[in-house]
Amino acid sequence: MRTGKSDISGWLVRPAGRHLWAVLVTVLAASAAHAARVTSDGGMDNAIVVRAARTWLAGGSPYDDPHFLYLPSAVLAAVPQALLPGAVLRVLVPCAVTVLLTLAWACALRLHRVPLGSRLAALGLTGLALGFAPFGHLVRLGNWTVTATVALPLALLLASRGRWTAAGAVIGAAVALKPLLAPVVLLFVFAGRWRALAAAVLVPALASAAAALAMPDPAGFFTRTLPFLLHGDDGFVRLYEASPAAVLPRLGVPPALAQGLAVAAASAGVLCAYRRWRRADPGPLRLAETGAGLMLSAFLVSRPSYDHYLLVALPLLLAGLPYAGSVARGAWFWIALVPQVPGLAWPWLESERRRAFRDAFTLCVLAVTVARQARTGVPGTDDHAGAGRAPEPVPEPARAPATPF
Repeated sequence: MRTGKSDISGWLVRPAGRHLWAVLVTVLAASAAHAARVTSDGGMDNAIVVRAARTWLAGGSPYDDPHFLYLPSAVLAAVPQALLPGAVLRVLVPCAVTVLLTLAWACALRLHRVPLGSRLAALGLTGLALGFAPFGHLVRLGNWTVTATVALPLALLLASRGRWTAAGAVIGAAVALKPLLAPVVLLFVFAGRWRALAAAVLVPALASAAAALAMPDPAGFFTRTLPFLLHGDDGFVRLYEASPAAVLPRLGVPPALAQGLAVAAASAGVLCAYRRWRRADPGPLRLAETGAGLMLSAFLVSRPSYDHYLLVALPLLLAGLPYAGSVARGAWFWIALVPQVPGLAWPWLESERRRAFRDAFTLCVLAVTVARQARTGVPGTDDHAGAGRAPEPVPEPARAPATPF
């Protein structure tokens, strides 16, 4: 990573002072503690998974609950939680989600070869926790989206080091817990990594098939959950969906037209992700922007599509800030995040039932911003560190005065 004194990237990759780390730890601890105080059973969404596991342990079908939207393998993964008392879960789950979000940020940084002790490492995660509302929402909900948030940057990190099959296994394991990362298999198709593709498909398929045999309703995911996901006809869920297919009908657009527009936008996003991959400039931005582009395209059309899904792609994009030509260097990246600033009241959109309009704005603007990288990215600006070398350290000026930052 070639940086100069006049560029912000040089300041960002230098070591962070103890004060910055103290602020970060305080913010994360406060977020987890608040979630533990205001939620029960480790978050509303986590409670759905735990309840499904308890139903299965009692001999019932986890798919009796229409809001259980996971593969059969997730039921077995939730059994350890189902055996814990609620008082333990309400503390354990927000702490675990916070730790996993921190790990996701660390993987995104290492993908971009940014030192984990840098100012960007401390300030970036602090900014996400304080300035990006879905971060706090995910901690409070305890949603298993956090597994996808970790798995995507970890898989891309492995791929950047040539370990494509391991990357496929990581994606497959994440899909076995929650099918959110299924669109990432297209990245393995783009790259012609067929062993990685096989791993990404076989791991969840085998795990789910084995778990389904232990279910009283082995085909419940296909007979109950898939129709629910495809039709998205839950009135309560629809109020919180950020997909244009859900938001546009609330503005008077016919549902069929809204769905068609969402499918067209998602298809265009996938095409742009393919073009971004084909623009084979070396460096980490190629993997990060292709992976983020695929996921954002999927969120445009998926039902449901919630605000905390954005955390799957955002750390990957934000960690590329030190690189010239990265998405995070553009004004529209930051404009997209403005509606997600906590505590900022928006006229006519103050209600939680209307925040989906803000989430849809962020999702659509981010998707377009990433898609434009296929055409307007700056070739040759994201490879300063080379294809396999760590970024060159930026030395401090001689006799620089001591500073806590």
